[in-house]
Amino acid sequence: MATRNRTEVTEFVLLGLSSWPEKQPVILEIVLTMYLVAVMGHALLVIVALSDPKLQTPMYFLLSQLSFIDIFLTTITVPQMLVHSLSVNKTISFNCCMIQLFFFMAVGSMEGHLLAAMAYDCYVAICDPLRYSATISCRLCLRNTLILWVVVSLNSLLYSVLVTRLMRRENQSSMSQFLLLGLPIRPEQQGMVFALFLGVYLTTVLGNLLIILLIRLDSRLHTPMYFFLSHLALTDVSFSSVTVPRMLTSMQTQDQSIPYAECIAQMYFFIFFTDLDNFLLTSMAYDRYVAICHPLHYTTIMREGPCTLLVTVSWILSCANALCHTLLLTQLSFCADNAIPHFFCDLDVLLKLSCSDTSLNELAIFIAGMAVIILPLTSILISYGRIGAAILKVPSTKGICKALSTCGSHLSVVALYYGTIIALYFFPSSSMASDKNIIASVMYTVVTPLLNPFIYSLRNRDMKGALEKLFNRATVLSQ
Repeated sequence: MATRNRTEVTEFVLLGLSSWPEKQPVILEIVLTMYLVAVMGHALLVIVALSDPKLQTPMYFLLSQLSFIDIFLTTITVPQMLVHSLSVNKTISFNCCMIQLFFFMAVGSMEGHLLAAMAYDCYVAICDPLRYSATISCRLCLRNTLILWVVVSLNSLLYSVLVTRLMRRENQSSMSQFLLLGLPIRPEQQGMVFALFLGVYLTTVLGNLLIILLIRLDSRLHTPMYFFLSHLALTDVSFSSVTVPRMLTSMQTQDQSIPYAECIAQMYFFIFFTDLDNFLLTSMAYDRYVAICHPLHYTTIMREGPCTLLVTVSWILSCANALCHTLLLTQLSFCADNAIPHFFCDLDVLLKLSCSDTSLNELAIFIAGMAVIILPLTSILISYGRIGAAILKVPSTKGICKALSTCGSHLSVVALYYGTIIALYFFPSSSMASDKNIIASVMYTVVTPLLNPFIYSLRNRDMKGALEKLFNRATVLSQ
């Protein structure tokens, strides 16, 4: 391990407008006046656009967003500059500087995107006026604005954390590799365990790819429920591929070392696909809720646009959360102990190996746990609670059977997936051995993706029909 010394930086000095000291009072008056006029003018525009029904159009919606951003953008820099110009102390703390950098980049990027959106709005209004109302709406603008905020925030977070890492203030050790100790098995059992996990992995990949193929080929399965299911199947394939092949390679070659960069990448994709699983299961629960509780409005609510938006937001949020944990982990230093008592690079285990203060990482894990586990699970439980209440209002054997056939597969996957995660992370036992944690991890990283294709194909009439149709087509082609 190589050691790199870092100098300590706790604050910066903002020189401001020191180039013209004799003109500074006049410049400050001009800047203060411009700032007040800008804030009051943009605030008035936002109030008028929101209060007047005649201005509830896409153009004025985008204009109100631009005005809000202009207020925010000037407030990030101008008050700080005025305060420093009037005071002797011209320093800014390291944390305040990084926060200012984050918001300046996020708001500045958002303004550029909004200007592009307003240009497109003008283009459609002038060049294609007959289709303007069908092409652009306030609802569409709101959706795209929310997505843009997530994207620019993620981009700003990336740059801010990278700058923070460059300015790191502590002596740090560089770990070149870790040792994955793998499964708690005896050497004579390795051959049998290798064959078992290889068979499970191949079955998982083939089963989930078969689900994707069936949904793509059968037009009867081109519905929101199977749209979400195809993404869940793709996620399960990726989820298993993050951990199992690396474990099988280590078992076959007897090489337990994993490079630092590969370990961090494995942790990133593991968190990413775990979060994506959570969000997709929540979207599927919402789909079932609308199908049972609002069947007459199902085609209106679960259109292609909202379904695509749910999946897109799921991918973006999962990527943002995984990237946040990964960048925070790369700022930690690791001691001489590089042995990971697991079969993959788990975030919790890596934090225990670190010599640095992990309080910020633990805070991020707590907040992310609420956002990507508790909130989705709560949404799923609320959805099924309302489904159960709707069924009990009109109790009938036929209705209950229909509801079970519609929701049974998804509910089984949710119980299996969340049951294992909650038992492992939310009710840990101090006496629980490390090998029991590994076995619990195997349940939701290996077994759950394996069982998903069987649960959806064996308990779903449409999937069985599509499978029979595919086999019949293959039989005809082979003859």
